[in-house]
Amino acid sequence: MDPLSYLFSLEHFGIKLGLDNISTLVARLGHPERAFRSIHIAGTNGKGSVTAMVDAAIRAAGHRSARYTSPHLVDLSERFVIDGRPVAREALIAALADVRDAAESLRADGSLAVQPTFFEVTTAVAFELFRRAGVETAVLEVGLGGRLDSTNVVSPIATAITSIAFDHEQYLGFTLADIAFEKAGIIKPGVPVVVGDLAPEAAAVIARVARQHGAEIIQASATDAEPFAIGLRGRHQVINAAVAMRLLEVLNAQGLTVPRSAVARGLADPGWPGRLDLRRLPDGRELLLDAAHNPAGAAALASYLRERRPPLPLVFAAMRDKNIAGILAPLAPVIDSLIVTRASNPRSADPSAIVGHARAVAPSLVVSIAPSPAEALALAWRKSPAIVVAGSIFLLGDVLSQVGGS
Repeated sequence: MDPLSYLFSLEHFGIKLGLDNISTLVARLGHPERAFRSIHIAGTNGKGSVTAMVDAAIRAAGHRSARYTSPHLVDLSERFVIDGRPVAREALIAALADVRDAAESLRADGSLAVQPTFFEVTTAVAFELFRRAGVETAVLEVGLGGRLDSTNVVSPIATAITSIAFDHEQYLGFTLADIAFEKAGIIKPGVPVVVGDLAPEAAAVIARVARQHGAEIIQASATDAEPFAIGLRGRHQVINAAVAMRLLEVLNAQGLTVPRSAVARGLADPGWPGRLDLRRLPDGRELLLDAAHNPAGAAALASYLRERRPPLPLVFAAMRDKNIAGILAPLAPVIDSLIVTRASNPRSADPSAIVGHARAVAPSLVVSIAPSPAEALALAWRKSPAIVVAGSIFLLGDVLSQVGGS
């Protein structure tokens, strides 16, 4: 089986939290995760934005840096960015082939009792790609949670927890304290941890785990970012920028020199699409793409729309395991109408189920169903020359494939 087919065949194994498989896999590969300095970033929302800002600032300071994020919007290579560019396809396939061979040999000799998951393999591929490229520093976004996430095999020089809110409760727990405990799993002995604006219940858990590990907590606040221009739209990006700035201060103190001018460039131009991302088409039509896919993210999007935009049509899809009513509740009052569709991901919720949630939270909202993202866009644009797309990162990828761009 060719490397890419092998990787995508693993998607049906779903999510499996735990470090046994990834630890075994990186050991067989000769521990590529030890070939570079790591910065590890967790959080319900904002972790990808902070990852992008920190990576951009490190690069602006002249260091060879990489970032690993998930999921991708359009192409798998977006997950593995080195020197500000997604990895070349040939390099990705070569690394993936070697990780596949290592996994298959481990299965054959009994060292791996089960097939690794899609995310375990992509994480191992990231480490291998970064080692081969000779990067000095890699900024790693946690995939899910933290304590049992595949990225948590690294020994970072700094960590961050951007936010804690409800998402993936079936894996992380149904209270903020439970979710915070999972996120706090990235805290390492003696390694500073930067934290964003956390609810008291969550902050108490982070503080307790940090004390147990002798890890200094560095609190970020929105005022920290006031001197800087922030390239990503939305008030919520101010605290993300503050977390990135404080994290860069930690790196600077540890000898990874990142001058203030480089911090400014990283915050101003992180190269992070799909986050209040305004796209204008050649014919003048507009779409605002946002990756909001949980209630907290939807609330941030709603705040932006309320302040900056007249009500617009919303093209929406969501995954079945999401709190769909919780996502729609803050958005319904600030949109003109809702066009529900299905993303190409097999976990996408049935549009009729989404309509049921919409009726429950906003009985008077005008709701339509479109069979595909392309038809949803066409219907929305018949209503308005400017539209919003949100609810799922996978939907954003489908839309970008339709309109062009990444």
